[in-house]
Amino acid sequence: RIPPDELWRHPQECVMDLATLIGLILAIVGIIGGNILEGGNPAALVNIPGVMIVFVGTFGAVMISQPLSVIIGLPKFILKAFMGGAAHNSAETVDLFVGMADKARREGLLALEADVDKIHDTFTRKGVQLMIDGTDPELLREIMEIEAESMKHRHEGNFAALEFMGGIAPTIGVLGAVMGLMGVMAHLDEPEHIGPGIATAFVATFYGVFTANVLWLPLANKLKNNSKHELHALNVVIEGLMSIQSGDNPRIVREKLEGFLQPSQRKKGDDHGESRREAA
Repeated sequence: RIPPDELWRHPQECVMDLATLIGLILAIVGIIGGNILEGGNPAALVNIPGVMIVFVGTFGAVMISQPLSVIIGLPKFILKAFMGGAAHNSAETVDLFVGMADKARREGLLALEADVDKIHDTFTRKGVQLMIDGTDPELLREIMEIEAESMKHRHEGNFAALEFMGGIAPTIGVLGAVMGLMGVMAHLDEPEHIGPGIATAFVATFYGVFTANVLWLPLANKLKNNSKHELHALNVVIEGLMSIQSGDNPRIVREKLEGFLQPSQRKKGDDHGESRREAA
Protein backbone atom coordinates (compact mmCIF):
# COMPACT_ATOMS: atom_id res chain seq x y z
CA ARG A 1 0.00 0.00 0.00
CA ILE A 2 1.37 3.43 -0.94
CA PRO A 3 1.98 5.77 2.03
CA PRO A 4 -0.39 8.79 2.06
CA ASP A 5 2.47 11.26 1.68
CA GLU A 6 3.56 9.48 -1.52
CA LEU A 7 0.14 9.41 -3.18
CA TRP A 8 0.83 12.80 -4.75
CA ARG A 9 4.07 11.81 -6.39
CA HIS A 10 3.39 10.97 -10.03
CA PRO A 11 6.49 11.94 -12.02
CA GLN A 12 5.97 11.46 -15.76
CA GLU A 13 9.05 9.34 -16.23
CA CYS A 14 10.02 7.76 -19.52
CA VAL A 15 10.48 4.02 -19.26
CA MET A 16 12.04 1.99 -22.04
CA ASP A 17 9.41 -0.02 -23.88
CA LEU A 18 11.30 -3.27 -24.37
CA ALA A 19 8.51 -4.80 -26.45
CA THR A 20 9.11 -2.30 -29.26
CA LEU A 21 12.88 -2.74 -29.24
CA ILE A 22 12.78 -6.54 -28.97
CA GLY A 23 10.10 -6.78 -31.65
CA LEU A 24 12.14 -4.66 -34.05
CA ILE A 25 15.23 -6.78 -33.44
CA LEU A 26 13.27 -10.01 -33.96
CA ALA A 27 11.78 -8.72 -37.21
CA ILE A 28 15.19 -7.74 -38.57
CA VAL A 29 16.82 -11.00 -37.46
CA GLY A 30 13.96 -13.06 -38.88
CA ILE A 31 13.95 -11.37 -42.27
CA ILE A 32 17.70 -11.01 -42.74
CA GLY A 33 18.36 -14.42 -41.17
CA GLY A 34 15.86 -16.06 -43.51
CA ASN A 35 17.54 -14.41 -46.44
CA ILE A 36 20.93 -15.81 -45.35
CA LEU A 37 19.48 -19.31 -44.88
CA GLU A 38 18.15 -19.16 -48.43
CA GLY A 39 21.66 -18.49 -49.65
CA GLY A 40 21.23 -14.75 -50.05
CA ASN A 41 24.01 -12.26 -49.55
CA PRO A 42 23.15 -9.61 -46.90
CA ALA A 43 25.57 -7.21 -48.54
CA ALA A 44 23.33 -7.24 -51.63
CA LEU A 45 20.64 -5.53 -49.54
CA VAL A 46 22.85 -2.47 -49.08
CA ASN A 47 22.11 -0.09 -51.91
CA ILE A 48 22.62 3.65 -51.49
CA PRO A 49 20.45 4.71 -54.47
CA GLY A 50 17.62 2.51 -53.13
CA VAL A 51 17.96 4.09 -49.69
CA MET A 52 17.74 7.55 -51.21
CA ILE A 53 14.74 6.71 -53.37
CA VAL A 54 12.71 5.03 -50.61
CA PHE A 55 13.64 6.94 -47.46
CA VAL A 56 14.09 10.42 -48.90
CA GLY A 57 11.13 9.90 -51.24
CA THR A 58 8.90 8.70 -48.40
CA PHE A 59 9.83 11.58 -46.11
CA GLY A 60 9.33 14.04 -48.95
CA ALA A 61 5.88 12.64 -49.70
CA VAL A 62 4.80 12.76 -46.06
CA MET A 63 5.95 16.40 -45.84
CA ILE A 64 3.65 17.19 -48.74
CA SER A 65 0.72 15.45 -47.05
CA GLN A 66 1.08 16.78 -43.48
CA PRO A 67 1.45 20.19 -41.79
CA LEU A 68 4.99 21.26 -40.94
CA SER A 69 4.19 21.18 -37.21
CA VAL A 70 3.42 17.45 -37.44
CA ILE A 71 6.63 16.75 -39.37
CA ILE A 72 8.76 18.62 -36.82
CA GLY A 73 7.22 16.71 -33.91
CA LEU A 74 7.28 13.31 -35.63
CA PRO A 75 10.80 12.20 -34.51
CA LYS A 76 9.96 12.90 -30.87
CA PHE A 77 6.64 11.09 -31.27
CA ILE A 78 8.33 8.04 -32.80
CA LEU A 79 10.84 8.00 -29.94
CA LYS A 80 7.92 7.53 -27.53
CA ALA A 81 7.32 4.10 -29.05
CA PHE A 82 10.75 3.06 -27.74
CA MET A 83 10.81 5.10 -24.54
CA GLY A 84 7.22 4.42 -23.54
CA GLY A 85 6.21 8.07 -23.11
CA ALA A 86 4.78 9.38 -19.86
CA ALA A 87 4.22 6.72 -17.22
CA HIS A 88 0.57 6.58 -16.14
CA ASN A 89 -0.26 4.17 -13.36
CA SER A 90 -4.05 4.27 -13.08
CA ALA A 91 -4.00 2.11 -9.93
CA GLU A 92 -1.84 4.73 -8.19
CA THR A 93 -4.10 7.46 -9.54
CA VAL A 94 -7.05 5.75 -7.85
CA ASP A 95 -5.12 5.69 -4.55
CA LEU A 96 -4.30 9.35 -5.05
CA PHE A 97 -7.94 10.36 -5.40
CA VAL A 98 -9.06 8.13 -2.52
CA GLY A 99 -6.54 9.92 -0.33
CA MET A 100 -7.75 13.31 -1.58
CA ALA A 101 -11.38 12.35 -1.00
CA ASP A 102 -10.60 11.35 2.59
CA LYS A 103 -8.75 14.61 3.28
CA ALA A 104 -11.40 16.73 1.58
CA ARG A 105 -14.20 15.14 3.66
CA ARG A 106 -12.30 15.65 6.91
CA GLU A 107 -10.80 19.09 6.28
CA GLY A 108 -12.58 20.52 3.22
CA LEU A 109 -11.46 21.06 -0.37
CA LEU A 110 -9.27 24.02 0.57
CA ALA A 111 -7.10 21.65 2.62
CA LEU A 112 -5.86 20.19 -0.68
CA GLU A 113 -4.28 23.52 -1.63
CA ALA A 114 -1.09 22.74 0.29
CA ASP A 115 -0.56 19.54 -1.69
CA VAL A 116 -1.22 20.77 -5.24
CA ASP A 117 2.45 21.53 -5.95
CA LYS A 118 3.35 17.94 -5.04
CA ILE A 119 1.32 16.60 -7.99
CA HIS A 120 3.78 16.19 -10.84
CA ASP A 121 1.25 15.26 -13.51
CA THR A 122 0.23 18.58 -15.10
CA PHE A 123 -3.23 17.37 -16.16
CA THR A 124 -4.09 16.19 -12.64
CA ARG A 125 -2.60 19.27 -11.01
CA LYS A 126 -4.61 21.57 -13.26
CA GLY A 127 -7.85 19.73 -12.49
CA VAL A 128 -7.25 19.71 -8.73
CA GLN A 129 -6.44 23.42 -8.75
CA LEU A 130 -9.63 24.23 -10.67
CA MET A 131 -11.62 22.09 -8.26
CA ILE A 132 -10.13 23.87 -5.23
CA ASP A 133 -10.88 27.23 -6.85
CA GLY A 134 -14.57 26.31 -6.81
CA THR A 135 -15.07 25.82 -10.55
CA ASP A 136 -18.59 24.69 -11.43
CA PRO A 137 -18.65 20.87 -11.86
CA GLU A 138 -20.01 20.99 -15.40
CA LEU A 139 -17.47 23.64 -16.41
CA LEU A 140 -14.65 21.68 -14.76
CA ARG A 141 -15.58 18.53 -16.67
CA GLU A 142 -15.82 20.52 -19.91
CA ILE A 143 -12.37 22.09 -19.42
CA MET A 144 -10.71 18.77 -18.64
CA GLU A 145 -12.43 16.93 -21.49
CA ILE A 146 -11.33 19.63 -23.94
CA GLU A 147 -7.75 19.17 -22.70
CA ALA A 148 -8.00 15.40 -23.19
CA GLU A 149 -9.56 15.79 -26.63
CA SER A 150 -6.79 18.20 -27.63
CA MET A 151 -4.18 15.58 -26.72
CA LYS A 152 -6.07 12.97 -28.75
CA HIS A 153 -6.22 15.32 -31.75
CA ARG A 154 -2.45 15.99 -31.62
CA HIS A 155 -1.70 12.29 -31.51
CA GLU A 156 -4.05 11.51 -34.40
CA GLY A 157 -2.04 13.84 -36.64
CA ASN A 158 1.09 11.79 -35.95
CA PHE A 159 -0.75 8.51 -36.51
CA ALA A 160 -1.91 9.79 -39.87
CA ALA A 161 1.66 10.69 -40.85
CA LEU A 162 3.04 7.26 -39.94
CA GLU A 163 0.16 5.43 -41.61
CA PHE A 164 0.67 7.53 -44.75
CA MET A 165 4.36 6.58 -44.73
CA GLY A 166 3.39 2.93 -44.38
CA GLY A 167 1.10 3.23 -47.35
CA ILE A 168 3.40 5.18 -49.65
CA ALA A 169 6.76 3.47 -48.95
CA PRO A 170 6.00 0.26 -50.93
CA THR A 171 4.80 2.31 -53.88
CA ILE A 172 7.97 4.38 -53.87
CA GLY A 173 9.92 1.12 -53.62
CA VAL A 174 8.21 -0.12 -56.77
CA LEU A 175 9.05 3.20 -58.42
CA GLY A 176 12.71 2.61 -57.50
CA ALA A 177 12.53 -0.88 -59.02
CA VAL A 178 11.09 0.53 -62.23
CA MET A 179 13.85 3.12 -62.40
CA GLY A 180 16.45 0.39 -61.85
CA LEU A 181 14.95 -1.80 -64.57
CA MET A 182 15.02 1.15 -66.93
CA GLY A 183 18.75 1.35 -66.38
CA VAL A 184 19.11 -2.40 -67.01
CA MET A 185 17.09 -2.21 -70.23
CA ALA A 186 19.38 0.54 -71.47
CA HIS A 187 22.33 -1.86 -71.29
CA LEU A 188 20.93 -5.09 -72.75
CA ASP A 189 24.05 -5.34 -74.86
CA GLU A 190 25.94 -6.26 -71.69
CA PRO A 191 24.37 -9.61 -70.62
CA GLU A 192 26.77 -10.12 -67.74
CA HIS A 193 25.31 -7.06 -66.00
CA ILE A 194 21.61 -7.87 -66.47
CA GLY A 195 21.24 -10.28 -63.52
CA PRO A 196 23.01 -8.11 -60.93
CA GLY A 197 21.23 -5.05 -62.29
CA ILE A 198 17.79 -6.61 -61.85
CA ALA A 199 18.69 -7.76 -58.32
CA THR A 200 19.81 -4.26 -57.42
CA ALA A 201 16.63 -2.77 -58.88
CA PHE A 202 14.43 -4.90 -56.63
CA VAL A 203 16.32 -3.83 -53.50
CA ALA A 204 14.30 -0.60 -53.56
CA THR A 205 11.09 -2.64 -53.47
CA PHE A 206 12.48 -4.54 -50.49
CA TYR A 207 13.23 -1.29 -48.68
CA GLY A 208 9.73 0.02 -49.31
CA VAL A 209 7.90 -3.12 -48.16
CA PHE A 210 10.29 -3.64 -45.23
CA THR A 211 10.03 -0.12 -43.81
CA ALA A 212 6.25 -0.04 -44.26
CA ASN A 213 5.56 -3.34 -42.52
CA VAL A 214 8.35 -3.42 -39.94
CA LEU A 215 8.64 0.27 -39.05
CA TRP A 216 5.93 2.73 -40.02
CA LEU A 217 2.71 0.71 -39.67
CA PRO A 218 3.73 -1.18 -36.47
CA LEU A 219 4.95 2.07 -34.89
CA ALA A 220 1.69 3.80 -35.79
CA ASN A 221 -0.28 0.98 -34.20
CA LYS A 222 1.89 0.92 -31.05
CA LEU A 223 1.59 4.68 -30.59
CA LYS A 224 -2.15 4.55 -31.26
CA ASN A 225 -2.54 2.00 -28.46
CA ASN A 226 -0.33 4.09 -26.16
CA SER A 227 -2.54 7.10 -26.85
CA LYS A 228 -5.66 5.09 -25.98
CA HIS A 229 -4.10 4.10 -22.65
CA GLU A 230 -3.16 7.71 -21.95
CA LEU A 231 -6.67 8.92 -22.75
CA HIS A 232 -8.03 6.19 -20.48
CA ALA A 233 -5.76 7.45 -17.68
CA LEU A 234 -7.01 11.01 -18.20
CA ASN A 235 -10.60 9.80 -17.91
CA VAL A 236 -9.73 8.26 -14.53
CA VAL A 237 -8.52 11.68 -13.41
CA ILE A 238 -11.66 13.44 -14.69
CA GLU A 239 -14.00 11.02 -12.92
CA GLY A 240 -11.91 11.29 -9.76
CA LEU A 241 -12.26 15.07 -9.78
CA MET A 242 -15.99 14.85 -10.32
CA SER A 243 -16.37 12.32 -7.52
CA ILE A 244 -14.45 14.36 -4.98
CA GLN A 245 -16.23 17.56 -5.95
CA SER A 246 -19.60 15.89 -5.47
CA GLY A 247 -18.59 14.91 -1.93
CA ASP A 248 -18.39 11.13 -2.38
CA ASN A 249 -16.80 9.24 0.49
CA PRO A 250 -13.47 7.47 -0.12
CA ARG A 251 -15.08 4.04 -0.48
CA ILE A 252 -17.40 5.27 -3.24
CA VAL A 253 -14.51 7.04 -4.95
CA ARG A 254 -12.52 3.80 -4.97
CA GLU A 255 -15.48 1.72 -6.17
CA LYS A 256 -16.17 4.18 -8.98
CA LEU A 257 -12.59 4.62 -10.20
CA GLU A 258 -11.63 0.96 -9.94
CA GLY A 259 -14.20 0.32 -12.64
CA PHE A 260 -11.54 1.71 -15.01
CA LEU A 261 -8.93 -0.81 -13.85
CA GLN A 262 -8.14 -4.38 -14.79
CA PRO A 263 -9.36 -6.85 -12.13
CA SER A 264 -5.75 -7.64 -11.21
CA GLN A 265 -5.10 -3.95 -10.42
CA ARG A 266 -8.02 -3.55 -8.02
CA LYS A 267 -7.68 -3.62 -4.27
CA LYS A 268 -8.75 -6.72 -2.40
CA GLY A 269 -11.69 -6.91 -0.07
CA ASP A 270 -9.58 -6.08 2.99
CA ASP A 271 -8.56 -2.80 1.44
CA HIS A 272 -12.19 -1.92 0.78
CA GLY A 273 -12.92 -2.65 4.39
CA GLU A 274 -10.10 -0.35 5.40
CA SER A 275 -11.55 2.35 3.15
CA ARG A 276 -14.90 1.95 4.86
CA ARG A 277 -13.30 2.40 8.29
CA GLU A 278 -11.41 5.45 7.04
CA ALA A 279 -14.59 6.91 5.61
CA ALA A 280 -16.37 6.35 8.92
